[in-house]
Amino acid sequence: MLFFRNDYGEGCIEPILDLLKQANDESNPGYGTDSYSKKAAELIQSKLPDVPSDIHFVVSGTLTNIVMIRRVLRDWEAVLSVDTGHIIEHEAGAIEAIGHKIISVPNSNGKMTASVLEKTVERMRKDPNYLIEPRLVYISNATELGTVYTRQELEALSAVCKKMGLYLMMDGARLGAALMSGIDYSLNDIAKWVDIFSIGGTKNGALFGEAVVVVNPDLRPYFRYVAKQSGAILAKGWLIGMQFIGLFENDAFYKNAGYANKLGAEIQNRAIELGYPLFMKTTTNQIFLVLNRYQFDYLRDKVDFEIWTYWDDNVVIRLVTSWHTSQNDVKTLCQYHELAMSRSRRNDEAVLAAEAQEETPEKSL
Repeated sequence: MLFFRNDYGEGCIEPILDLLKQANDESNPGYGTDSYSKKAAELIQSKLPDVPSDIHFVVSGTLTNIVMIRRVLRDWEAVLSVDTGHIIEHEAGAIEAIGHKIISVPNSNGKMTASVLEKTVERMRKDPNYLIEPRLVYISNATELGTVYTRQELEALSAVCKKMGLYLMMDGARLGAALMSGIDYSLNDIAKWVDIFSIGGTKNGALFGEAVVVVNPDLRPYFRYVAKQSGAILAKGWLIGMQFIGLFENDAFYKNAGYANKLGAEIQNRAIELGYPLFMKTTTNQIFLVLNRYQFDYLRDKVDFEIWTYWDDNVVIRLVTSWHTSQNDVKTLCQYHELAMSRSRRNDEAVLAAEAQEETPEKSL
């Protein structure tokens, strides 16, 4: 069965495996105080020449979001997210479980707009019945729908946050895919617009691990206290450091994401040619196709994908490419899509013919 369910279903890229093998018999101090973690932080900082930052390493994406949000918010403050945000739909109420309310706002192609954000905060601050203070804006890039923020959108969000006294946080679990999608900004630019953000390794060729970049000087103190209290500091911290050395020393972080995006574009473009409707058109490694029941029944035994949602009588599926996806996998998938479409059309023709036969009056004997 072809695997297109996610971009973290395999191990890791060779450079990381090599590092793990070389260092397996070494002894290291714990909790991220080792030379590998230091080198990894220096490599990431080299991509942020204009923005000195504190850089920390956390083992998983959910823990990363928990620690960042806990560090930013006080007890009576809330985080704003679009209704499709990862912290709303995919983390089992982790943010609410640490005592912070999530204020949901409507998305626009998976993204938060500056105008909706400003209106939402203005309305909340005018009405004392809310009794909670919006303080942090959560966005993900790429979004849960595979879309990417433009430079103009991020600049506008940053401006609104500064104007309204809000912190801006970016969940970068798929930041590599966003940066390699054809946009005109870099990690260095992102660090100028946001207060805190993460760089995902888990979904871009690492065994595990996310890097947290704390940009705002006000948020840098006590980050490790919050991380430790949250259970987010790994005793064998050098293992995460190695992940990011492997990703950033020779720019595998960018190469992996660019490769996955390229294969994603091939799948999406061929699906459009074959006549499949798209739930959302993307420029990253997530592809959302709308299947009728004939197409779904044909593909589900041949391809491992995620059912994203249901749309009337149709099924929306998500296909995801990764650093590990092969060109042959993509070729075979596209052949399956072609066969599924052909089967669907034959079934539709058969149904129409049967209906036409039923509607034909019997000839008089």
